[in-house]
Amino acid sequence: MTHHTPIKRLLIANRGEIAVRIIKTARRLGIHTIALYSDADARAMHVREADEAWHLGPAPARESYLDTGKVLKIAKEANADAIHPGYGFLSENSDFATACEQRGVRFVGPSGAAILAMGDKSGAKGLMQAAGVPVLPGYHGADQHPDFLRDQASQVGFPLLIKAASGGGGKGMRRVDQLADFDDALAAVKREASAAFGDDHVLLERYLPRARHVEGQVFADALGNAIYLGDRDCSLQRRHQKVIEEAPAPDISPALRRAMGEAAVAAAKAIAYRGAGTIEFLLCGEEFFFMEMNTRLQVEHPVTEAITGQDLVAWQLAVAEGKPLPLTQEQVVLRGHAVEARLYAEDVAAGFLPASGPIHWLTWPKGVRIDTGVTAGDEVSPYYDPMIAKLVAHAPSRSEAFATLADALAALDLGPLVHNGPLLQRLCEAPEVLAMRHHTQWPIPTDTLPVPALAWPLATLWLATCERDASPWQQAAGFRLGPTRRFCATVRIGEETRTLTLAERAGSLLWQGEQIPFELGSEQIRLCQGGHWQRYPVQPLGEDAYLLHLAGRRIRFSLDDQHHQLHHDHDTSHVPGILAPMHGIVVALQVEAGQPVSKGQPLLVLEAMKMEHVLKADRDGVIEALQCRQGEQVSQGAVLVRFAEDHTAQEERS
Repeated sequence: MTHHTPIKRLLIANRGEIAVRIIKTARRLGIHTIALYSDADARAMHVREADEAWHLGPAPARESYLDTGKVLKIAKEANADAIHPGYGFLSENSDFATACEQRGVRFVGPSGAAILAMGDKSGAKGLMQAAGVPVLPGYHGADQHPDFLRDQASQVGFPLLIKAASGGGGKGMRRVDQLADFDDALAAVKREASAAFGDDHVLLERYLPRARHVEGQVFADALGNAIYLGDRDCSLQRRHQKVIEEAPAPDISPALRRAMGEAAVAAAKAIAYRGAGTIEFLLCGEEFFFMEMNTRLQVEHPVTEAITGQDLVAWQLAVAEGKPLPLTQEQVVLRGHAVEARLYAEDVAAGFLPASGPIHWLTWPKGVRIDTGVTAGDEVSPYYDPMIAKLVAHAPSRSEAFATLADALAALDLGPLVHNGPLLQRLCEAPEVLAMRHHTQWPIPTDTLPVPALAWPLATLWLATCERDASPWQQAAGFRLGPTRRFCATVRIGEETRTLTLAERAGSLLWQGEQIPFELGSEQIRLCQGGHWQRYPVQPLGEDAYLLHLAGRRIRFSLDDQHHQLHHDHDTSHVPGILAPMHGIVVALQVEAGQPVSKGQPLLVLEAMKMEHVLKADRDGVIEALQCRQGEQVSQGAVLVRFAEDHTAQEERS
């Protein structure tokens, strides 16, 4: 008879949606849950949902969720008999897993030795080769001298990827297309790797431009059993980070699927693995190559849960209790198709800049699974990953699953925080995606997102109130109580201009046959639609331009001064320098005061949400002053570099 010890008090060393997800399963199993929180998360959903919660420390992750000493101290004081790390943070920290074992606290995951073996990406390649798992050509050795690495890059060939040896999640990774770009890319990866993982070792890997990202979900127990629970396709990515995942991976023959599954199990057995793990492959035609193993539960695990009907968190807890796997390989049955979309707080039009701020309103769509850690009134913090939620659709067929998810994304109502919901909806409807013509480097069509229809009347309504000398609309009381009033304006959004005529009667906007009650504020427009009031914030940009927050997007609009007779010029100057596009930390200054710079020249590097962002000059000029220091935390909109003449910069996400 197999001996196992039940988990009674589970500490969750994480935050956000994954912490809430773990709490739900633990509650169903009758396990007492203990949450952790930083200053930024004092009122977060995972804190409210847990049976008890303990304060970790300040908002920065290094002083809270990544502080192993604090986490272990709280685990002891809270009498936790197990720790679930979720994903990210300490989930793949071998020292932390080992420390848990040494203190008699069960780590819900693999052993520290297994994490260490696969966390070293270089060593993992050798282990996989020995286990008979195919790997990509590259350099995975210990010599990290830049000159040596440059020589190795020449031998591997271009294009190639420089990857953090201890990395994952798309962080600490650069594509290099020519030798001339290698040194700068290497320095950037080493900085990111050191900041995110505390280890600046890198590996080089040949880059396959049209490959698919397919991964196998493996599970193993302490009794030597190991199986795979199907696979997932995660080829839709931006900046090497997954956006949409689906299961099972489509357009794969049964023989190839079985070969990848068996290779995934062989990889797990090669390191005496225990718990949930994911083997990531690059798939080119009928060939597949090992990329890395994630020694934790994946963000996209819900699609596997949907098609197998299993609760993978419950499986993790059972394995941690010493129980055998609930199923054998022969008992695994896949049903239907599941698709997951990652909803991020980010500005797609600005190159996926991460966003942060309050969520004033939020209505989730019906008919799909929602994994989230926020609700209306919560805030997305600038200190952590900007994921808001995961939306998962499960249907009998792939086309039905994508259609269901697209409908759900269209029904999502969240604001005023900018998010990628409109892009996700577009991807779910894209012919290339539905026909499986995409791959890991397929260019996501961010520049062709259609302007929401409501943007035009809202922009016209707002601009009407700005024409203070000519418009009858600004005296709200008079204009709401008077007879029908009309206003005609030519509005520019992007490269498109439209002339609209609006009418107002008794406080309602007459638009397309509807009478819509509205209110105008100093910073927003409110419309009553379907019996519910919705807010649409508007920000001035200068030069008679404004930013409208609508449908998860920031839409720039202005009066077309060539066609609108009421337009008048203003003497507004350009912003005289580089503004911070987001909250972040200045990690590198690449210019100094008095230095001439050329258009496109890197000026500084800003780190936000674990990613580096290079700010470049958009024209020739001379630096007048640096208004920030290396290591300084800066706020969005702060002037970082001032030019002797008016200059702006463009931000390149890399």
